[in-house]
Amino acid sequence: MALSDFAAKLGTGEEQSLSAYRGKALLIVNVASKCGFTPQYKALQAIHQQFAPRGFEVLAFPCNQFGAQEPGSNAEIAEFCETGFGVTFPIFAKIDVNGRNAHPLYVWLKQQKGGLLGSAIKWNFTKFLVDRAGTVRSRHAPTTKPEALTDEIAALL
Repeated sequence: MALSDFAAKLGTGEEQSLSAYRGKALLIVNVASKCGFTPQYKALQAIHQQFAPRGFEVLAFPCNQFGAQEPGSNAEIAEFCETGFGVTFPIFAKIDVNGRNAHPLYVWLKQQKGGLLGSAIKWNFTKFLVDRAGTVRSRHAPTTKPEALTDEIAALL
């Protein structure tokens, strides 16, 4: 399996093949609207704008598995991101990242890069950095600020 073999529903409901992002460096993040890390949306948007012209994309996957911090509908999540943070990167439909209903993309991401305490996602805003070839290069904890990844992102571009 490769990243480009997966597909996921966008928040608007249409299926999006991840092959559309082939050749781009990606930061894949599980997000939530009512989390202490939610202000990271601002920095995610900033690095998206900074690096998008060079072939970089942030992909956000809302998830309600951690403290029920993403209770809204896909439309409410999109509205929150656009009005609150000016988000222009793709916001996918709400998914599970752990457990038997985990989205296949997240099953694969966790197989590629385990965390400090095993492969399970521990909280919202866990970040996976993927290079242009679709290889998962690194995994970062929710506490890692997106702006701390700029050198690593630049090196992939």
